[in-house]
Amino acid sequence: MSVTSVAVVAVALRTSVHPQTAAVGAAVVATAPRSAAPRTTAPRTTAPRTTAPRTTPRVTRHRSSPPPAPTTTAPKSVTATGGVVDTQYGPVQVGVTVLGNHLTQVRTLQHPSGDGQTNRINSYAIPQLEQEAMKAGNAHLDTVSGATFTSQGYRQSLQSALDAAHGAR
Repeated sequence: MSVTSVAVVAVALRTSVHPQTAAVGAAVVATAPRSAAPRTTAPRTTAPRTTAPRTTPRVTRHRSSPPPAPTTTAPKSVTATGGVVDTQYGPVQVGVTVLGNHLTQVRTLQHPSGDGQTNRINSYAIPQLEQEAMKAGNAHLDTVSGATFTSQGYRQSLQSALDAAHGAR
């Protein structure tokens, strides 16, 4: 086999194995010497190109100052004491705690007492009035049967306590 035919075979082989090197192989054929001594050229091998996977750069934003505080303020709890209302059987006074627009606590600070009959009536009337006030959230309460004067005084003192609590906000 002559040198030229060896070069042609090498180019054909290189082209079929590495199609991207066909131009290089053609240059080898054109420059192959025609001498009597057989000369072989080693086919050039190129390392397969590896490309790193493309990554999208991350954008990191740093704040130079903390985020602003919320503009809404939490409702504050207000405790108020109603006026003392004198009834036929004794004074009635109510205290309240209000959070926002909601009645959260009702306390009876004073109620008629002294004799056995008044104590007995108010022992069941006052808890009913407190429970009713918490349910209603206002001073629109029903009168407790048998404790009419205490109920009226309780409503008046409760309303004045609610007015004081709402005025304090």
